[in-house]
Amino acid sequence: MSEMYIRVAEDENEEPMEIPSEDDGTVLLSTVAAQFPGACGLRYRSPVSQCMRGVRLVEGILHAPENDWGNLVYVVNYPKDNKRKMEEIDAASAVKIKRGVQKTSDLIVLGLPWKTSEQDLKDYFSTFGEVIMVQVKRDAKTGNSKGFGFVRFTDYETQVKVMSQRHMIDGRWCDCKLPNSKQGPDEPMRSRKVFVGRCTEDMTADDLRQFFMQYGEVTDVFIPKPFRAFAFVTFADDQVAQSLCGEDLIIKGVSVHISNAEPKHNNIHHLFSNFPGRSPALAALFQRSQYQCPSSHV
Repeated sequence: MSEMYIRVAEDENEEPMEIPSEDDGTVLLSTVAAQFPGACGLRYRSPVSQCMRGVRLVEGILHAPENDWGNLVYVVNYPKDNKRKMEEIDAASAVKIKRGVQKTSDLIVLGLPWKTSEQDLKDYFSTFGEVIMVQVKRDAKTGNSKGFGFVRFTDYETQVKVMSQRHMIDGRWCDCKLPNSKQGPDEPMRSRKVFVGRCTEDMTADDLRQFFMQYGEVTDVFIPKPFRAFAFVTFADDQVAQSLCGEDLIIKGVSVHISNAEPKHNNIHHLFSNFPGRSPALAALFQRSQYQCPSSHV
């Protein structure tokens, strides 16, 4: 008997692959799994009812429906949990590829004591990792500190760690962040907050926090009440937030879409400057709410 092949695809919309059958017309599950790792069966769409039908599997052997495989395209079945896990791994890998190699930036150190020197600053931040550069900004005439400076690290991971916490330097709390000057004059401030669309009611703040912690430190999770099918997640690092924007991720078996949480202050003054009888007080009232949903999700 000449070797026969059946057409098998991972999804109905994908190009099928031809899988060889046995001499008796059956197909071994191991043959399918060799091309589609993790496969546990096959299904096909009935030409009559248009419903999906499962292919009979007995002791690792797949039997043709009505003794004839025909020209149908058979779709691979996966165990539900394994497929979900594979999708989550694929999504995480895609984000990591998108993020690529992150470069460090000059960080501004705010709130420095007047007495802090560049050597003091280097000694302190060297405890986190290798320091490339430190600088204390001083008045050109008096030489006195202006109360802020700059630091840059060799490793991006060190930068993320330093930005995620406050620092006690010479007895005073200081903050490290990316300086606004890194942004172009027409470029909006990059947000550390992302909009998570298509959420389901069984997703808790803890679920979201645990899921997104694989990408970077999460500082806040907000789910509106009453439930509105979306949430906001804030990261310690804005680059992590931006790297996730545009991604579709699988959380608890559900595909959610990640997009920018746009700062309202970027457009609110422009809105009120064109409004008849414009009122700065009214603009300030609206500015109390820091973020809005992307227009495509409202």
